[in-house]
Amino acid sequence: MPVFKAEQLRKVGTEIFVAAGAPRGEAEWVSHLLVKSNLVGHDSHGVIRIVQYVKAMEEGYLKPGARVEVVRETPSSALLKGNWGFGQVVAKKAMEIAIDKAVKNTVGTVCAYDLYHIGRLADYTEMAAEKGLIGIAMANSVKSVAPYGGKERLLSTSPMSYAFPTGGETLFVLDIATSVCAEGKVRVALHKGEKLPYGCIIDKEGNPSNNPQDFYDGGALLPLGGDSVGYKGFGLGFVVEVLSGVLSGAGCGYEEGKKGNGIFFQAIDIQRFMPVNEFEKKISAFIQTVKSTKLRPKFREILMPGEPEARTKRERLRDGIYLPDKTWEEIRNTANALGLDLTSMVTHE
Repeated sequence: MPVFKAEQLRKVGTEIFVAAGAPRGEAEWVSHLLVKSNLVGHDSHGVIRIVQYVKAMEEGYLKPGARVEVVRETPSSALLKGNWGFGQVVAKKAMEIAIDKAVKNTVGTVCAYDLYHIGRLADYTEMAAEKGLIGIAMANSVKSVAPYGGKERLLSTSPMSYAFPTGGETLFVLDIATSVCAEGKVRVALHKGEKLPYGCIIDKEGNPSNNPQDFYDGGALLPLGGDSVGYKGFGLGFVVEVLSGVLSGAGCGYEEGKKGNGIFFQAIDIQRFMPVNEFEKKISAFIQTVKSTKLRPKFREILMPGEPEARTKRERLRDGIYLPDKTWEEIRNTANALGLDLTSMVTHE
């Protein structure tokens, strides 16, 4: 597998998106977030998406440079129409508005529809937490998850994210799909030629499978909790569908013609309830208590949400980002089709 520095991949992504017709500012922002996903270990939301985005641009589905419209607005809420622009661009604006409204009115809630794939929700909840607020984000997309006990795709992976400041170097950042795994994890396994753990997907007949191709041949992801307690993930996923799909007007995953993401973003101003430093002290004490608990056999430590990503980021900034050969080949072929030679942007082929 080839290995790259983060700045190399950011350059590659930016130039490919610009060549495909994106404004440079948007291309840089989207590429930055894709590479950030690789850096923190979530390759499913990283540069593997470049080819997908370019294809969507060529098909006229993704419209870089589209104006984000404010459809409805109150002092504490807003509804945005993305006009099928880059999801990362629309989502950034949505959280910026939510943060501004929270600072002025305690809570800011923003929904948006008609936008393309937004990437990792953590990128947006972190925006709030970095400013001393609580960030909440949910999103829905196309159907890929079977309801608990069913075998047909009817729900999206319905991810949710929560982030808040801790007073330390690492924020508390939870970003999870309400399915056992995200679709992108299946895609990464397919690119690597690896099997999935049993309990992630079923084939089109409803049988357990570890072959990622079975998902793309009509299978489905299982809700978080799998066969044992999957009703929990199913219930959470349904809530996300309602808040980000129904409330936003984007529609639910099961609906015919559903595409893109619907989002529900919220920011909460901590200082309207208590001083931020007091909040951070309480969170820090809670974290230290949890991390100092007695461990079960075979466990070495307790990791808080956000810690694995912070560690992986340090490692990949030092050692580089490895890409599966198939992923790099697809990116290179896409660049060639756009008349770009990536040789000058990377140190090796």
